[in-house]
Amino acid sequence: MFVSDPSGHEGRRRARGHVRALAALAALGTVAASLLLTACGDSDSDDESGGAPAATASAAGTNQVLGAVNQARGTPVRIGMISDGKGSVTDLSFESPVADTTVAYLNDRKGGIGGHPIELVKCDALADPAKGTDCANQMVEKNVTAVVVGSSSVVESMWEPLHQAHIPVLFGGANAASILTDKDSTFVLADALFSLVNLPIQLAKEKKIDTVSVVAIDVPAVMSIYQTAAPAAFKAAGVKLDLVPVPPGTADMTPQMQRIASAGPRVVQMIGSDSFCIAGLNGLHSVGFSGPVVAISQCVTDALRKAVPGSVLKGVTVSATAPVGTDNPSTRLFSAVVDTYGKGKGIQVNRQGSLSMFTVVAALQAATEGISGDITPASITAAIKSMPEKDLPGADPMKFRCGGKAAAATPAVCVRGGLVTSLDEKGQPTEFRAVASTPIEG
Repeated sequence: MFVSDPSGHEGRRRARGHVRALAALAALGTVAASLLLTACGDSDSDDESGGAPAATASAAGTNQVLGAVNQARGTPVRIGMISDGKGSVTDLSFESPVADTTVAYLNDRKGGIGGHPIELVKCDALADPAKGTDCANQMVEKNVTAVVVGSSSVVESMWEPLHQAHIPVLFGGANAASILTDKDSTFVLADALFSLVNLPIQLAKEKKIDTVSVVAIDVPAVMSIYQTAAPAAFKAAGVKLDLVPVPPGTADMTPQMQRIASAGPRVVQMIGSDSFCIAGLNGLHSVGFSGPVVAISQCVTDALRKAVPGSVLKGVTVSATAPVGTDNPSTRLFSAVVDTYGKGKGIQVNRQGSLSMFTVVAALQAATEGISGDITPASITAAIKSMPEKDLPGADPMKFRCGGKAAAATPAVCVRGGLVTSLDEKGQPTEFRAVASTPIEG
């Protein structure tokens, strides 16, 4: 939360309330994941950056960006990698070459894990719960020492067998209550409540506005969080929550936006896919709304940039998992990694999902840096839990620490807050900043 955590009985009551609300987050995660997969699963020609130039490192500066050569040697460490891959609905096939490229970089420049080269064992879940379980069982059978998962809509199905086998799992993002509350061997690199609840509250407080109108697609999985966890969070922050459900497929939101525009100053938050946000932002524009707007990253695609006037897009606040579309240490590093180790693999360096997949794989190596002795699931879990706070690879300037103290109610979470940017008149991100990313105690 953006308010101080209370202590004593009230603090415990709120913590229990957040745990109960995670059931709602689990359902929301399915829809949020599907929105994300749609955004990330576009054609190769539809770059998420909308043509923004990729950060590049000169040939002379590549080694400086990548660091000195420190090759891993000896017996490989088997690391599982589960992705939804390319199915009938979504296309996450880009995750596999990104993971391969990241591993090549880590083995050549970072000494792998404990000096041993990383060997990827991959499986595609195809957004199918049964296949997700099968992939997890394959990882157990193949004796992997840890598993990384980028984006998937079936995280619970794959998590349960791995958890029972005591194999540590590092998720790029997961919202299921069972996963977030695990204290044993699960690690999540995203704050589940940040973009949907805490960010609009923070923006309202910064603008000295007392109301947030949440314009959200009206399906139970999305509505549930605004009927459980969100009201208490808004009340605690002294900000009013005005929920505006909009049926799926609504092409003209002018009536809903007219009510918002005539109800007084407020922050408007958009929760939906790009087509949903196009209708919402154009509706706000048509009724003359000029207040602050915040959107989830799934809103911002080339389709939105083409369909919404630049004057409307300029200044929209967006949360994201990776600082794509800007020149910063993370994008320069990823560009250098792809140029050096991923040529010919068709990797789009300006794609959110590409950099996010890099983050998950590289974070496992960073979290276990300095591990020695036998590399086992137990030793990797112990190393991750005892890590100091570090830069989150690919997500500058975010930090991470996986000792269970980043969020009291969700011990699996390794970060606080998230990345936030403002769009320019072309709908491109400007500088990313870490919001609510306070130091994580040991």
